[in-house]
Amino acid sequence: MEAPLHPDFPIDPSDPRGAQPAYWVGPRHLAGDDGCLYDAVADTLAGLGWASLTMVRGRHEPDEAPEDREVLRSTVLHISPDSLRWAQWVLADEPFHLAELPIAWQVSARADTSTPLAQWSAYFTPDVPGEVLADFLVALDARDQPGVPLGGPELVLDAVTRHGWFRDVDQPHAGAMDPAFTSHISLGDVPPLIQDADLRVLTAHDDDAGPRGWQAWAEPALGAPCLWAASFGPSVPDDLVACFAHALTSTAPVLRRVLPESTRERLLRAPAS
Repeated sequence: MEAPLHPDFPIDPSDPRGAQPAYWVGPRHLAGDDGCLYDAVADTLAGLGWASLTMVRGRHEPDEAPEDREVLRSTVLHISPDSLRWAQWVLADEPFHLAELPIAWQVSARADTSTPLAQWSAYFTPDVPGEVLADFLVALDARDQPGVPLGGPELVLDAVTRHGWFRDVDQPHAGAMDPAFTSHISLGDVPPLIQDADLRVLTAHDDDAGPRGWQAWAEPALGAPCLWAASFGPSVPDDLVACFAHALTSTAPVLRRVLPESTRERLLRAPAS
């Protein structure tokens, strides 16, 4: 259900119950993750029947109390019932960076269980809206064969243009952006360290035309730090990227209590009451 949105409500109206106020906000691609990206995704995966495993590594000194143990790294791994797809919460596990932001979730899939290697992976930083990543994972879970490509780039571009985004003038068949030019999706070069079955990802050099994958990001102002970024390996099926793009560009508002500092003035909001 969509709520009317108004930009002039105060950010922090008094709440007699002492709870942090909630708002319906939009556009969702600038709404952030409400500070609960792990919970939003983990709850979705639990509802789909995915198993979870927590791996904690730390340092324990002799005669040290358990509560004083220093946890160095930890990863939460969620695995689908057929073991063909998995999602890792890697934010606390020394992740590499994307657009100078740490990776929070890495989602992977393989064609069959005969190999432990992922056929493709996708990466999401903090402040990717949890609703968007959840829709992507629901679509992935519904796939009988998560590694088989379906459709083509036009699926992704059609998904965003249906919601009012514009195709990139210079790359009309490979990119689009929102009307305010703050968020983008583009089919282009794959960033370093992306895992993919296409071995050209590992062998491509700066002057080579390597494999292309979808990249998405929100840049609240030209030259400003990105709010979030997402990277899809070249082998990620276009129909799954289209599900992500459709959810990202949806005009339906999302419920938020925590608004990103860099975009809060750009958000339309209405108290959730």
